[in-house]
Amino acid sequence: MKLLRQDSIIRIRYTSDKLSVLLCFGIITVISIFSSCNNDIETIKALSSELNLPNQSGKNFEVQYTDSGKLLVIFRAPLVERYVNKGDKGSYYEFNKGIEILFFDKNEILESVVTARHGMYYEDKNLGVASDSVVGRNIKTGEQLNTEELFWDRENRTIYSHVFTKITNEDGVFFGEKGFESDQDFDNYKLIGSSGTVRVRDEEIQ
Repeated sequence: MKLLRQDSIIRIRYTSDKLSVLLCFGIITVISIFSSCNNDIETIKALSSELNLPNQSGKNFEVQYTDSGKLLVIFRAPLVERYVNKGDKGSYYEFNKGIEILFFDKNEILESVVTARHGMYYEDKNLGVASDSVVGRNIKTGEQLNTEELFWDRENRTIYSHVFTKITNEDGVFFGEKGFESDQDFDNYKLIGSSGTVRVRDEEIQ
């Protein structure tokens, strides 16, 4: 008997009169081959799940958000990876090579910029998270914010943090020990657990 496999089709040729024996052997062979294939598929699925591989990925990612035809936000990242239906997280995007977010006013003039070394965006919550050396700058006022984690609520157009935050402006350097709250343009903000140094002419008052 010869067992041939061509393009996933199993073919059995027999040259003996003992047909029943050959058929049994052939059935066992076919079952073992397909069982092996199924095991391999299950193994691959298990490994993929364990490694948490992305469903999609791309380079030089850019998204523009508009309202009534006016540009509000530009989101950029060198690398994006998308994960679909990952338990409590739902579907989300991850940006392992950093992010840049540009915010525009009602006249489509650039107003503020946020950069970070890592970012996440949760689709179901419309929530962005920037982390690792986060810097926010208000282009109009020159104010700069530094923190290690920042949340962006896209629907409510607010930005906030729950960790140590520093804000530097022409009046001095101010700290939020427990973070801050602000609109996404950094025009109005509140430091939580605040302290700081105020500049008065050439001197500093603690």
